[in-house]
Amino acid sequence: MTVQQVHVRRDDLSKAEMASIEPGPLADGAVRLAVESFSVTSNNITYAVVGEMVGYWNFFPAPSGLGIVPMWGHARVIESKCPDIAVGERVYGYLPMGTQLDVIPGKISASGFTDMTDYRQPMSPIYNQYARLAADPEHDPAHEAERMIFGPLFKTGFLIEYFMRGQDWFGASQVILTSASSKTAMGLASVARQNSPGIKRIGLTSAGNVDFVKGTGLYDEVVAYGDLGSIAKAPSVSVDFAGNAGLLRQIHEYLGDSLKYSCLVGVTHIDERGGIGSQTDLPGPPPTLFFAPDHAVALFKELGPQEAGKRMAAAWHGFLSSVAGSVAVERHHGLEAARQTYLDMVGGQVDPAKGIVIEP
Repeated sequence: MTVQQVHVRRDDLSKAEMASIEPGPLADGAVRLAVESFSVTSNNITYAVVGEMVGYWNFFPAPSGLGIVPMWGHARVIESKCPDIAVGERVYGYLPMGTQLDVIPGKISASGFTDMTDYRQPMSPIYNQYARLAADPEHDPAHEAERMIFGPLFKTGFLIEYFMRGQDWFGASQVILTSASSKTAMGLASVARQNSPGIKRIGLTSAGNVDFVKGTGLYDEVVAYGDLGSIAKAPSVSVDFAGNAGLLRQIHEYLGDSLKYSCLVGVTHIDERGGIGSQTDLPGPPPTLFFAPDHAVALFKELGPQEAGKRMAAAWHGFLSSVAGSVAVERHHGLEAARQTYLDMVGGQVDPAKGIVIEP
């Protein structure tokens, strides 16, 4: 069966093309997955933008100069040379923007396994874990779309809040979130509202998204980018999901010594990402990259898998309750729809009120 993939130009992320390849024979101990569904979110754009720096291009090899953007979604086993994994079984995890993936299951339990493919081992183990849906405590058949759209982004928000709370929010009384309409920002705002109610949540967003962000009810204050000067100069931490170097400079220059910590997370403003992380002349604290997989490993080590999972699940249910109805799930069929959605998202043309699911 011919495999389809979307190949992105690594030196020009606004270029993406369809490709067809013929899969080789399945290796001993391996499992072949047919991709059933995945979501395309701003998180995937971040994977592409920092792909060279962080290694996201290494998960799913592509021809020289090209890359396959990773996605989170569901897949079904269509061929197995692993005695513990049966054909027909469904899994959730890290998938290519494509129609198939071969994995080599290891560390197999009733609820999941880890892909032991050699080229994936240098990367964070968080990305190599697959949940077996038949015994996965997080799986809810009625909310598969929400898990794909919000799940990874929410977990990043959860980890940011846990880290900030562990540092007593660096002495701040308010947190400023750029790209406040993004799903990761919404996740952080929700968890902060639940677990750090004393911290004022300020959402920064484009003028066109102000009403949407206000409508989520997750923020104490919503401010358009052009109105940054209306924010009180109280002790603050900023969490930058936008990756806009000019905006980051404005925040640092406006708040000055009132800015206690500057956290870099995502890159949703792709055309203005230049200089992020290399600006050493900014007033206030140096911007610090938040790499969620490292924090996830630390969380599970500190609390243990059971307690960490319990806390995350409680916050997840609270988040689902708070965002119910705020995002309409929109389903598209065929891999070409994934390519076009990716390009639209790179160009900033996707309504934040939509959660897009692709069924290739």
